[in-house]
Amino acid sequence: MTVDLAIIGAGPAGMAAAVEAASLGLSVCVIDEAPAPGGQVFRAVERAAGDPALGADYAAGLGLVRDFRAARIGYRPATTLWHLDPDEGVLSVLAGDQTDEITARRVILATGAQERPVPIPGWTLPGVLTAGAAQIMLKTAGAVPQGRTVLAGQGPLLALIAAQLRRAGAPPALVLETTPPGRRRAALRHAAGTWAGRTLLAKSLALLAETRALSRHRGVTGLRAEGEGRLQRVVWDGGSIEADTLLLHEGVIPATHVSLAIGLAHAWDQAQRCWRPVTDAYGASSHDRVAVAGDGGGIGGWEAAVASGRLAALDAAHRLGRVPGEALAHRATPWLAARRQALAARPFLDALYAAPTWVLAPPDGTIACRCEEVTAGRVREAARLGATGPNQLKAYLRCGMGPCQGRLCGPTVAALIAEVRGTTPESVGLYRPRAPYKPVTVAQLAGR
Repeated sequence: MTVDLAIIGAGPAGMAAAVEAASLGLSVCVIDEAPAPGGQVFRAVERAAGDPALGADYAAGLGLVRDFRAARIGYRPATTLWHLDPDEGVLSVLAGDQTDEITARRVILATGAQERPVPIPGWTLPGVLTAGAAQIMLKTAGAVPQGRTVLAGQGPLLALIAAQLRRAGAPPALVLETTPPGRRRAALRHAAGTWAGRTLLAKSLALLAETRALSRHRGVTGLRAEGEGRLQRVVWDGGSIEADTLLLHEGVIPATHVSLAIGLAHAWDQAQRCWRPVTDAYGASSHDRVAVAGDGGGIGGWEAAVASGRLAALDAAHRLGRVPGEALAHRATPWLAARRQALAARPFLDALYAAPTWVLAPPDGTIACRCEEVTAGRVREAARLGATGPNQLKAYLRCGMGPCQGRLCGPTVAALIAEVRGTTPESVGLYRPRAPYKPVTVAQLAGR
């Protein structure tokens, strides 16, 4: 199968890019691991848009999904990309037990974001989840945690999930905010853009007002989960509480697994404390066939993702000879403006909710790599013995060689090595993943 444009991901950026590209006459194929379009933010929106617990912002995604469904797009749900050859434009995909290949003249990575790992002591206990996992269960099945739930961390998503659980009749017993004291004062240095981003900030303030009655502690440090065989209590410096479920959240970071694997140039984002692909205003990457759209290119939220998807599609059409240069600039103008407005409040939010140092570099006894069960102490020891970066660490401890290929341990491992060697995560570097990006069996390959 050969198409003009292949898009990886059917979240806001991927759907917007597909709709725009199809309207410009491009043949489009969208590959997505989920069974229905929407991505993480609009997951299962066709089923649950009317759920009052999820709110009006969630329901706003229904129109985008309907436009996506109505467009002339080759949509492949429940399909995994396990290899991409950017030079030839060949995508190897897996659906069920069937492998297939798609050739594309241009590729847009719209892989979205993942939650930042929060490796506290006890985070591998049953009953400890990310806050996003609880939100997925609420969206897909209307399910809420049973028993006493504690929310811990910081960021806009934490307040949103607290509000959603409250509306669903399962309010958290306690909210533990990890934002360090004085951070609000520091964030005010970036207040200049808050007026342009006032809509986002107003929504955040409304969520805080809605959840004000919830019991909470601020400036929490030393967070840990304890229990025999499963979570039984949550402990922090100066307090503890019995709990059945602990939901952790310290913001989100770009999902860069594929962009790293194919060798795109990446840069360290100091404000968001993560790596992101290097792109131009239209999302074009360091490879002339590949663009990046949405949160996979830097965290900005769903409205910025929609704008970036439209821009990447316009650029693809221009490069493929469907949109002349003067028309490109004209059609891009409103989307460039929309993205600027959507991102206006980001410097303020990034400064306010930057991950605390103790979250990035956990105590020695804490599991840092879940796949290989390697502790933070062993990572520090390997760094003292001479491991200069995550890729070198593989030879010492196999970190990053499990099924997730470093998706979860990468940020932690880099921070631990940087701590020991007295340098920065930027200079330490990051893992270079390899194909297959997700596990694929020999039988599935043989079926091809």
